[in-house]
Amino acid sequence: MPRPFTLFTGQWADLPLEEVCRLARDWGYDGLELACWGDHFEVDRALAEPDYVKGRRELLAAYGLRCWAVSNHLVGQAVCDHPIDERHRAILPARIWGGGEPEEVRRRAAAEMADTARAAAALGVDTVVGFTGSSIWHTVAMFPPVPPGMVERGYQDFADRWNPVLDVFDAEGVRFAHEVHPGEIAYDYWTAQRALEAVGRRPAFGLNFDPSHFVWQDLDPVGFLHDFRDRIYHVDCKEARRRLDGRNGRLGSHLPWGDPRRGWDFVSAGHGDVLWEDVFRMLNAIGYRGPVSVEWEDAGMDRLTGAPEALAHLRRYAFDPPSASFDAAFGAR
Repeated sequence: MPRPFTLFTGQWADLPLEEVCRLARDWGYDGLELACWGDHFEVDRALAEPDYVKGRRELLAAYGLRCWAVSNHLVGQAVCDHPIDERHRAILPARIWGGGEPEEVRRRAAAEMADTARAAAALGVDTVVGFTGSSIWHTVAMFPPVPPGMVERGYQDFADRWNPVLDVFDAEGVRFAHEVHPGEIAYDYWTAQRALEAVGRRPAFGLNFDPSHFVWQDLDPVGFLHDFRDRIYHVDCKEARRRLDGRNGRLGSHLPWGDPRRGWDFVSAGHGDVLWEDVFRMLNAIGYRGPVSVEWEDAGMDRLTGAPEALAHLRRYAFDPPSASFDAAFGAR
């Protein structure tokens, strides 16, 4: 089977999973990257109810779909974050938020991420995509001046909190694919290197590649794929579109998505500044054969338009590498 295309269900969690399955099948997707919110893949039920996982498998199969990865970004965010506040209360399950005491929230979030590895294994999936949170993201402007030791403690905090979770991933034969993303312990090239080093480059911890977060930071997504080729565990396809005109700034000015005064915005694949052909050629070059997951985020386009259109656009680049060099015949006898 050629490289599968899946739809990430995180932005569709207001719909029942069966409705998302129907849409994805009709649009031509090969499967779903199931989000662990809404009713799409509920970690607690997967571990507590004997027939839950079987039911998820049967539902996917009924629509001719498969699942290669589940995603638990929202809970993962709370494992390391500082501060823990009303933003987290809005995205976390009530059982994880509890009374909102920050350290207890972090502890419950870490336990849930370990359970996510167990639930993924029960589903027959070997990759969990997500966020890590960060205790030092709030220092990114480096003012007030940030002592080097404070940054070091941030990476140590990440390692201390995530290594026990990753031990469970190892035991279950599941990998964690951290999405390199502002707000996380790894948000660009150098912080990705540092995060890998903090956990001893253990195989359980790899990366989810989403080029939209590279575009507005002026990073090279294709070079990132090459340099981190042994750690690309999953690929999400989303875009960003820059409009840095001297008034619109790179940091977004605390303006909502879609506001024309923003310096950049997320847009549906095919409408931004990602050079998708270069990305797909590099995926071929590094031997990535895993799923490519379409993530619809576009404040200016309806998702019922964006999801099928993005799939059609990206499939244009899903050509296989040649079986032999194009100049091999020149010397043939």
